[in-house]
Amino acid sequence: MTPTRPGIRKATAAALALGLSAALAACSGDGGGNGGDGGNGRDAAGHGGVPKLSVSGAYLPRPPMTDMAAGFLTVRNTGGGADELTSVTTPLAAEVTLHSTEGTRMKQVGSLDVPANGRLDLSSGGDHLMLTDLTHRPKVGEKVTFTLHFATSDPIEIKVPVEPTTYRPKD
Repeated sequence: MTPTRPGIRKATAAALALGLSAALAACSGDGGGNGGDGGNGRDAAGHGGVPKLSVSGAYLPRPPMTDMAAGFLTVRNTGGGADELTSVTTPLAAEVTLHSTEGTRMKQVGSLDVPANGRLDLSSGGDHLMLTDLTHRPKVGEKVTFTLHFATSDPIEIKVPVEPTTYRPKD
């Protein structure tokens, strides 16, 4: 066995400390804004730009059943970086799942893309939210709190109006 020289041990320790510092710095954001870019001009997925998200057009048709409802909204992204809607929480339901619709087929998905300089539309007959195990059947005019969670951006909390069961928004 060859003895390790003190100089090599110090150099190895210094390299390890430098690498750890770099890794920690890469993981920390700028602490503000809507997700931050860590100061490198890129989003968490390594794409140029930072997402800038807003939500509009949210509504919840009054559910015909007492245990399940659907939610609809639009997430606009005016930033240069893409993001993903990863989950939604609400005191109204034990679980909210994200659903993608292709043709007449609906399937549960883990996330929905919010493209850079684009939008994610959750609409009747298309991608949407499914709320299950409702705490109560909400009434028309009630406002329900939703918190939207994203892969890189900060959560967004919104108040969603309950509309009549047959409600369809105007374009």
